[in-house]
Amino acid sequence: MSVLRTGLIALLAAALLGCGEAPDTYQGWVEADLIFVAPNRTGRLETLSVDEGEQVKAGEPLFTLEDHVYRAEVQMNQAQVENAQQAFDRAQALLKNRTGTRKAFDDAEAELRTARARLNTAQTRLDRRRVASPVAGTVQQVYFRPGEMVTAGRPVLAILPPGNLKLRFYVPESMLPQIAYGDKVKVHCNGCPGGITGRVSFISRTAEYTPPVIYSLEERSKLVFLIEAKPDRPENLRVGQPIDIALTGGPENGRTARNNSGSTL
Repeated sequence: MSVLRTGLIALLAAALLGCGEAPDTYQGWVEADLIFVAPNRTGRLETLSVDEGEQVKAGEPLFTLEDHVYRAEVQMNQAQVENAQQAFDRAQALLKNRTGTRKAFDDAEAELRTARARLNTAQTRLDRRRVASPVAGTVQQVYFRPGEMVTAGRPVLAILPPGNLKLRFYVPESMLPQIAYGDKVKVHCNGCPGGITGRVSFISRTAEYTPPVIYSLEERSKLVFLIEAKPDRPENLRVGQPIDIALTGGPENGRTARNNSGSTL
């Protein structure tokens, strides 16, 4: 993704600073905040229920890891619970008949609680070998296939919720007074339906120099600021897609640009 981002930054900076583009239109690209789904323990990937491009719902099964050892652990603890339950029942009956002691009953009750807790822990470990989707969205990438080993915390796949798409573009410092958080922007791209809009959701506090692929010393001295916007119709856009951003807002009553925390830049 970083190579694509670098190329797009260079492209839009060249167009912004050297191509005579209209002052209120800027080239940008579509980026996303992906949700990476990973197991919490190391294991061999046993099944994969989804593929790239597939739509998933929150809670829908995604993949499972080998669980033979964990199922055996659950069965062993189930047997211990059964034994502890029988011992508790006997101790309780003896106590009622006044042939058993209170201590024996208390010990049996404690052992039963401990056995049930161990069973719950083992069942939780087994359940975690089956991973479900934490969000609704589109499977963007799959990094492992059944039969491969996956380490704990290593993503098996990435999901893109529709609301996690964002539009990124750069503007020169002189344009900052004309942009504010929440401003509306118009989006155009090849093959996209018309009327796509977005709202400015981030204005960088920090300026960046134009990319080093632009060798003019005059252009290198110019600073640009990163702007992000949330599209109103993310289903019509694709990650990495080049776009044209038209700023529809402008200076109003001396309004100053604000960053995403609301403080004046």
